[in-house]
Amino acid sequence: MLKNGLDVEQKTVMRVAELMAAVARTAPKGCGIDNIEVRIVDGEEKDALAEEMRKIGQETDVDFFIRDGNNVDDSVVVVLFGARISPIYCPNCGYCGYEDCEENLENDGICSFNITDLGIALGSAVSIAADHRIDNRILFSAGKASLNLKYFPSDVGVAYGVALSVSAKSPYFDREN
Repeated sequence: MLKNGLDVEQKTVMRVAELMAAVARTAPKGCGIDNIEVRIVDGEEKDALAEEMRKIGQETDVDFFIRDGNNVDDSVVVVLFGARISPIYCPNCGYCGYEDCEENLENDGICSFNITDLGIALGSAVSIAADHRIDNRILFSAGKASLNLKYFPSDVGVAYGVALSVSAKSPYFDREN
């Protein structure tokens, strides 16, 4: 059997993306409550994501959205991580800036545990990419675009993307803007 290296690399990146989704699920969560959602996008959905990122950049005059959209074009796959915004009812917490979870809900606040859990899941996921020597970059811009495109359920209020690539030189290294 003779395998083309490029085909193997593409399949490897997808396998690493799947592993990243798994470790995000097993990452520690506040009070053991899992509010993390994961999506893996490639093909037409990845192209739409890149285009939405550039559109946001043009509409808001924020250049890094355009740069990041171009990085998504250069990526094999993007793994999206989102957090459902749902207070976990930790007694007397107040870390979100509100007195309690009811006040948070009344004011459309964001539970600090949800955001912290998302950060821990992202850290766990990119460590898998790094362990497999897959070039990767966490992109706020991809998360924002994924919410616009409704890649997540409506209760997901915060998202980030991790672009993955295998190439002679990382497309995420010499970035400007």
